[in-house]
Amino acid sequence: MAQVFAYILHKDGVVDDTALELAAAAKKIDAGATPNAIVVGAGDALDGVCNDMAASYGEVWKVANDALTYPDAEIVRKLLANILPADSIVLFAHEHLGMDLAPGLSVKLDAAFVPDVVDIEGADGSTLKLVRQEFGGAVSAHVTCDASQGAVMTIRPGVFAADESKSAGGQVVDKSADAGDFAATRKFLEIVEAEAGDVDITKSEVLVSCGRGIEDEENLEIAFDLAKAMGADVSCSRPIVDAKWLPKARQVGTSGQTVKPKVYLACGISGSFQHMGGIKGNPFIVAINKNAKAPIFQVADVGIVTDMLDFLPELTEKIEEL
Repeated sequence: MAQVFAYILHKDGVVDDTALELAAAAKKIDAGATPNAIVVGAGDALDGVCNDMAASYGEVWKVANDALTYPDAEIVRKLLANILPADSIVLFAHEHLGMDLAPGLSVKLDAAFVPDVVDIEGADGSTLKLVRQEFGGAVSAHVTCDASQGAVMTIRPGVFAADESKSAGGQVVDKSADAGDFAATRKFLEIVEAEAGDVDITKSEVLVSCGRGIEDEENLEIAFDLAKAMGADVSCSRPIVDAKWLPKARQVGTSGQTVKPKVYLACGISGSFQHMGGIKGNPFIVAINKNAKAPIFQVADVGIVTDMLDFLPELTEKIEEL
């Protein structure tokens, strides 16, 4: 089996939750080998990130350059093509950078490309057995990938339980000199922070989150009643914001807020990868949806197939009794 590499996301010296999820995914490809990691960036905090990842990966390949202060997919794509061995299998988190970076890298490496993988069933020689979702999660597609010339995959955040073993005892290898040209035709300008709302859901420990299943703006009252009874905050998926029923500051997802609660009640939410990409930290997920085939049930700890409009008031009543 070819070497497996995971691209590590980090910010301000803090490693993204997907780093240990990718380690778990890599071990499902080749259980007998320790995967390697690639960390790129700039600044003093980079060494701390690399040392942290050495506990979970066999080798951590570091590429440091001031041009990588903010990750630019154009630059990273070129340097990865320069340093990766032939026939490598490379894993990215399925978020905005990974989606930008991975397809073009597969072309440069002349390797297979499989986006948004939700499960890895194993490998038969150089053939990988993978699971993706089609038609908004309505269908699970079991696919085979010929990785004889390598493969590039994006892994959906949250679908693999983080590998917390940290027993690799790896080493950091500086590959900066081998990375090549850091010139790019596009340049990072600035980060524009979203306006703060009345509630900061990024700090909430318990969230009652509403999706299309709420049906009408007036029905939001039952979600707020439940949140009050639980000592929680109310959040939502994008359709609720698009309908202007709740402000953008309450939206969870890749185009909204990234949250890290202990408990997440997904009420009438289908569970698209855009929404689930905003949920970090492996919270206890309770899914309430009348569609038994909703993708949210594949990641939920508890699934309840019923109409949320009937269930939430009953749950609120029971909690208040307690």
